[in-house]
Amino acid sequence: MRLTQLRQTVRARLITPDHPELPVRPTLRYHCDEPFAVHIDFPAHISADGEGVTWVFGRALLEEGLQAPAGEGDVRIRPRGWARTVIEFHSPLGLAVIRFGTAALRRFLLRSYDVVEPGTEDLGPDLDHGLAALLDEV
Repeated sequence: MRLTQLRQTVRARLITPDHPELPVRPTLRYHCDEPFAVHIDFPAHISADGEGVTWVFGRALLEEGLQAPAGEGDVRIRPRGWARTVIEFHSPLGLAVIRFGTAALRRFLLRSYDVVEPGTEDLGPDLDHGLAALLDEV
């Protein structure tokens, strides 16, 4: 039976300029219905409003960011030595910097390939029908 989704809770540290590093346990998620996306769910206790927070970004960005600095938008990823990776989340409310163990992120990424192999991502028939309709009008 082929996997259709993946969930992996990891250890990380929230880095802030004003406080000591805060240990956190976010959950990484990947699902075959969104083959290009990685989700990171953060627990409610670390958000300003007490609600859980989820960030979504490209699986390719994670892969690239494990090797070299990557990203120019809301999510930026960069290695910090061989054992750690930093992910920055930029929003209108500010910046959150989370430090992860590189091995945990790499393990998650490799496991996501068991769900959907790189290069075989498919957005499904809705996209195909939409593109066909659009191209027929050209």
